[in-house]
Amino acid sequence: MSPRSASVNEELRRRSKERLLQAAVELVGERGYEATTLGDIADRAGSARGLVSYYFPGKRQLVQSAVHRLMHRTLEEALEREPRTAEGRERLARAIDAILGLARDRPVLMRQHMAGLLQSEVGFVPCPEQRRLAELLRDTVARHGSRDVDRDYPMLRAQLMGAVFAALVPGVPMPVPELRAELFERYRLDWGLGDPAPPPAPARPPSPQWTGHTRNNNNTTG
Repeated sequence: MSPRSASVNEELRRRSKERLLQAAVELVGERGYEATTLGDIADRAGSARGLVSYYFPGKRQLVQSAVHRLMHRTLEEALEREPRTAEGRERLARAIDAILGLARDRPVLMRQHMAGLLQSEVGFVPCPEQRRLAELLRDTVARHGSRDVDRDYPMLRAQLMGAVFAALVPGVPMPVPELRAELFERYRLDWGLGDPAPPPAPARPPSPQWTGHTRNNNNTTG
């Protein structure tokens, strides 16, 4: 049997790494970070446990890369869905909705991700998955009409991270529609752009109390 070519080996490594990233997303979303071990992730991925250490220096770095992969794929899907558009305001609205949607739909996973970013011993770890996410967001800022992408991209990133954090704070989470409205107002986006949910319902006026009397146009009876 002839040895595999370099391109075949590279493709096998890519697939193996992607299985680990997907397994990390699934398990942390199901169990939380502390209850998920590297061995669990390797087993779910069907990989040898030594491969985890080969690709990632530790569990936190693996989970960060896994969440960044999920984020960039979710964002890419939102930006490229039909009807496809190059219009900057629509693409920015889709980007905001995609990231806020992850906070709404995957709260355990995203809460663990945010907690990891705040840990001083690891903090923010650049990785290929994060760079892909950054490229999509930078392109979105540019299409929206930014004259200084190097300034406006970090601001958008900070706004999105702040909104995700606010949506996930235990005990006092802010509703995603309110956070969406705040971001849309900041960037002057119409509510109907992106992937809109129904706007927050206005408060209903209190119902009149029954007094024991029925009033009509002619008289009152009691």
